[in-house]
Amino acid sequence: MMENMTTGGMLEIGGVSSDKLAAACGTPLFVYDEAELERRVQDYKSCFRSELFKTEVIYASKAFVCKAMLDKLKQYGFGLDVVSGGELHLANQSDFPMEQVYFHGNNKTEDELAMALSLGCGTIVVDGIMECRRLVAMANRMEKEVGVLIRINPGIEAHTHKYIVTGDLDSKFGVTFREEEIILELIGLLRESKYTKLNGFHVHIGSQIFDLRAYDALIERMMKFIKKLKSKHMIEVRQLDFGGGFGVRYTAEDEPSSIRKVCKSIIEKCEAEIRNHELQLEKIMIEPGRSIVAEAGYTIYRVGFLKDTPNKSYLFIDGGMADNIRVALYDARYECDLANKMDREKSKKYTVAGKCCESGDILIEGAMLPQAEPGDLLVVYGTGAYGYSMASNYNRLNKPAVAFVKDGKARIVIRRESYADQMRLETNEEVNL
Repeated sequence: MMENMTTGGMLEIGGVSSDKLAAACGTPLFVYDEAELERRVQDYKSCFRSELFKTEVIYASKAFVCKAMLDKLKQYGFGLDVVSGGELHLANQSDFPMEQVYFHGNNKTEDELAMALSLGCGTIVVDGIMECRRLVAMANRMEKEVGVLIRINPGIEAHTHKYIVTGDLDSKFGVTFREEEIILELIGLLRESKYTKLNGFHVHIGSQIFDLRAYDALIERMMKFIKKLKSKHMIEVRQLDFGGGFGVRYTAEDEPSSIRKVCKSIIEKCEAEIRNHELQLEKIMIEPGRSIVAEAGYTIYRVGFLKDTPNKSYLFIDGGMADNIRVALYDARYECDLANKMDREKSKKYTVAGKCCESGDILIEGAMLPQAEPGDLLVVYGTGAYGYSMASNYNRLNKPAVAFVKDGKARIVIRRESYADQMRLETNEEVNL
């Protein structure tokens, strides 16, 4: 976890004290240390390089995306991974270079594919044979050119939660590398059209992966497969996208590799395998998301009531599973502090619980904190990925605001939702059948 400054026992983020942020922006509040975001983006940009092939770092926008984030990524020349019409629309509205956008997903609708083609999306990652047929037909009909990657399921299971493993043979994503005839059919379909250009393959083995040997195994398997296509079918693959999934630190037990080490490991392994198999790969890509935004993000809550039961001491906060579903979804773990009592002894064990009407709305079990009181500020670390992006209006709670902080200044980049915002879609229109 990043080291943060404290003044008089008050946690500071980006040079701004937590109490001032809470007073000015309200709670719950997502806060991003903008300088830390920039450091991580710069590390990927400067470290993921090779003399043997071109490289591209593509940000996985599902982790967290907003116009301010896209503006920052544009400055560093990143690509952008989108998985829906909504993310594609935001990219377009943010003037993100569409030729650097990669459209993923296992069930893209016809409207979404049409939008991607109309907007000039640079690359569409096809997930299977049915989607490929539809894409080729639409590209022909619309007379729109597009680059294509085929998503390959490499059959590698990373050591992570079953809901975030994506590379095993029964995953819903991609075509397994064993289904060679289907892959050849996909390649043939794309080559038949003058509008679809096969660029290469995309693979992804999961999320929150700490053991870099999983990527070594992935690179070896894909390079052998590409060599087989070349020698057996005279098919030359030019680009390979290894996805993301690089682990981050949520608790003291987590031991992620640095961005520099991750990049060095992948680049060196790719260079060795390309030379070993005498391949002509022109470009290697990766898609970090979580590892850029997770540790740069915090959530500040206001403590409400406290309650002791026979076996637990509950500390209730003004948010919960509506702004962080990850705990209930796959037992994610976090660490926290009382932001206004950083200099106090952590003398009591609390169960930090949210305000949603669910027994499972528990954010952290067994959190050692100072004696808490109503009105205290609780800060949860490492919430920058999949917090806001997975937030909901469960129990009709308003989605929190998002603030970027840097050099003692703060700016709201996503405003807090209001009750009026929630009512804007309510209607009583008759349907014209």
